[in-house]
Amino acid sequence: MSRILLVVCCLLQNIVSAQVVDTRSVNVGLGWSNNSVNTVAFRKNSLVTFGDTQYISYYDTARYVVLGKRKSGSVAWQLKRTAYQGNTSDAHNTISIIVDGEGYLHVSWDHHNNQLRYSRSIRPGSLELTEKMPMTGKFESAVSYPQFYKMPDGNLVFFYRDGGSGNGNLIINQYDVKTQKWTQLHSNLIDGEGKRNAYWQACTDNKGTIHVSWVWRESPDVASNHDICYARSNDGGKTWQKSNGEKYEVPITAATAEYAWKIPQRSELINQTSMSADEKGNPFIATYWREANSMIPQYHLVYHNGKEWESKSLNFRTTMFTLSGVGSKRIPIARPQVMVKKSGKNASVLIVFRDEERGSKVSAVTIRKIKKGEWKLTDLTPASVGSWEPTFDSELWKMKGVLDLFVQAVEQVDAEGTANIPPQTVQVLKWKPKF
Repeated sequence: MSRILLVVCCLLQNIVSAQVVDTRSVNVGLGWSNNSVNTVAFRKNSLVTFGDTQYISYYDTARYVVLGKRKSGSVAWQLKRTAYQGNTSDAHNTISIIVDGEGYLHVSWDHHNNQLRYSRSIRPGSLELTEKMPMTGKFESAVSYPQFYKMPDGNLVFFYRDGGSGNGNLIINQYDVKTQKWTQLHSNLIDGEGKRNAYWQACTDNKGTIHVSWVWRESPDVASNHDICYARSNDGGKTWQKSNGEKYEVPITAATAEYAWKIPQRSELINQTSMSADEKGNPFIATYWREANSMIPQYHLVYHNGKEWESKSLNFRTTMFTLSGVGSKRIPIARPQVMVKKSGKNASVLIVFRDEERGSKVSAVTIRKIKKGEWKLTDLTPASVGSWEPTFDSELWKMKGVLDLFVQAVEQVDAEGTANIPPQTVQVLKWKPKF
């Protein structure tokens, strides 16, 4: 049987159908589009809902941080260009936002191994920001990958890397809404020991458990990514344990980490994708890599079924590519985002991605009841979004099961180059998947 026929048979066995569905898009404003800085998957968050208000952030065409808000369901955005700019020529230098339990908007922007840039709104619901301020004043001179997460009590945790690629540690700060002060929980939760660093993704579930998974990278070369590890915290980030409840001694190292899935270097394993958890708190991790017996990287779902780790390969891709080198890469597929409903054998999974094979549209895979192993491919946009990667309103998804995606057509030139394309419109795409 030919290779092409084998691929077709595989697709027919697993894919129920592929179609374009009805969605609704709302235009926000023109944004920087000469690289992917507005649309990389490790933004936490580009969109966030608090109460009946949704907030957004992006860099405009003059590199200024723009903040916006709207009432839920409205098409009218109130936008404010802040006084702050970012180095948009580097796609690492993203903007992250969150709203705490008292309604204050927190913003961190423009980081790639440089001084912390952090501010918050002057009052609840305002788009007016304070002057830049420190958080704790400790380990704030070489910040990368700022990420906010909200806890059920309204307090916040803030993750970032201290140090460089191949030699960095994971810092976690905690914000108390009552005192309006930050404290540092960990100065090196995951320790690279001067030899490597962890590229993580995280989420909080409906019980307030913080889940973290990561790949190790041995050097600045993306080809040195390997393995998927896991940890969780049930007390707001203070103490950490493995999936079996065994307590970690902090810092976690390569020798002490729980390995959810072993993947060797040079497997086209990407870093900083996404994770979620089912209604029982079992973690689900979406990423892509190439199996040893294949030349084609595929999307994979690594998840815990309550007893052990499993991996499911979504074998719908047919073209090969390789990952190597440093800096932001131009890759024919996007890092995915994953969301989960229900739990156990009835868990349903949504994975959002972009693939040149499908015309670089906003696309999704829906898996109804994971044990059945069937999925459906869906295109959410009719046209290409270039080098876009998905980010979404995680708070809205938790509350209503509605997917609001930050969408902008952008172009990423390999290794931190910048393209020369006209400014592109930032949009919010709404879809309520039925699964």
